[in-house]
Amino acid sequence: MPNNVHIAPVDKGAAVQKTTRKRFNVLLLVFITVVINYMDRTNISVAASALSDELSLTSVQMGLVFSAFGWTYSILQIPGGIAVDVVKTRILYPFILIAWSLATLIQGVISSFSALIGCRMAIGVFEAPSYPCNNKIITSWFPESERASAIAVYTSGQFIGLAFLMPVLAVIQNYFGWRGLFIISGIIGIAWAVVWYIFYRDPKDHPKISQQELDLLTVEAPLTTSAPKVKKITFDAAHFKLAFGHKKLWGIYIGQFCLGGTLMFFLTWFPTYLVEYRGLDFIKSGFLASVPFLAAFFGVLVSGFASDFLVRKGVSKEVSRKAPIIIGLMLTMSIVGANYTDDTFWIITFLSLAFFGNGLSSIAWVFVSLISPKKLVGLVGGCFNFIGGLSAVIVPIVIGWLVKDGDFKPALIFIASLALIGCCSYLFLVGKVEQIQTEK
Repeated sequence: MPNNVHIAPVDKGAAVQKTTRKRFNVLLLVFITVVINYMDRTNISVAASALSDELSLTSVQMGLVFSAFGWTYSILQIPGGIAVDVVKTRILYPFILIAWSLATLIQGVISSFSALIGCRMAIGVFEAPSYPCNNKIITSWFPESERASAIAVYTSGQFIGLAFLMPVLAVIQNYFGWRGLFIISGIIGIAWAVVWYIFYRDPKDHPKISQQELDLLTVEAPLTTSAPKVKKITFDAAHFKLAFGHKKLWGIYIGQFCLGGTLMFFLTWFPTYLVEYRGLDFIKSGFLASVPFLAAFFGVLVSGFASDFLVRKGVSKEVSRKAPIIIGLMLTMSIVGANYTDDTFWIITFLSLAFFGNGLSSIAWVFVSLISPKKLVGLVGGCFNFIGGLSAVIVPIVIGWLVKDGDFKPALIFIASLALIGCCSYLFLVGKVEQIQTEK
């Protein structure tokens, strides 16, 4: 009768083996922040019809309103990227979140075209560092083998969030008016900023991260586990020359502009297209508008997880990382099919296929981590988003001008043409996927 069942070592071993997965909690924080970010960018598109009627705005003026966000957002991408490299994320993100949410809220109390433009510009100012910040967080918290999946998850926030929010925002406006829509959106963002500050930490500062998880991040993502951020990099002309001087970087910059063109159509003119140019009921259009966003959401997830799966199977980065983007851009060109039907089902089908393609291509941020010099992730991310952000300046204005005579067909041809240019950019400019090395 061996009574020596003294198996305490098993408990001890289990304790030693226990590891954490705090990086997925961080990913959830980023995901929800992206949903709020895009809610505050796009509630203007839901409010557009009622707002333009009350303020007597033309389609060209609405194009300027849609574009105003992009004026400051794109110009401040590079300073925003530098801020991400210098300012502690836990401080920077809640600050910009509160600031852009206040600007969103103020839109609900203004009554002039110029004030509306000013508010949209203010939102662009404070959202400018958000995506470089997201990329820095994911680069810090996820090993390279999981990074495309993580980027896919948080990027999907802009699609799945809006898929469910479009009907909700339409209902909110129906009950509280377009002013109430902006005020409620702003309050949500301010509340979330408090949540972010309470729960976010960098890996090395997180009180509950296990050594095993920290070791995993340290091996593949040394950016956050190293010493003082302020001394990490001193910016000079050589760094900017590097950021704007590489052909492969220009490949991803141009590609991001073209991706942004499709996205900006859906974030700005899409509800107006359904209501005013296709004659759909406002509430019904809110529900139909959610379908392409759901398609884009699935496109993002398919691309991210499939890309990481191929990487783990040893497939080259040229195939595993580029293929989803190129296939997605080719699918985006199908948007022109909506020009050749008046059937609502087929209109939504073509638009959904195009936005699925845009989602499939939206892991492009992974190229910032893969190609940019290790210490310039923030700067290159800022340049990348600066060029991409120019689509938010140019595309809404171009569409407003193209549709001023009441025909939306040229606008959809324009979006398809951008997708073709983006496809060629990744095929012929990006080249071999490898990190750019620097002397320092």
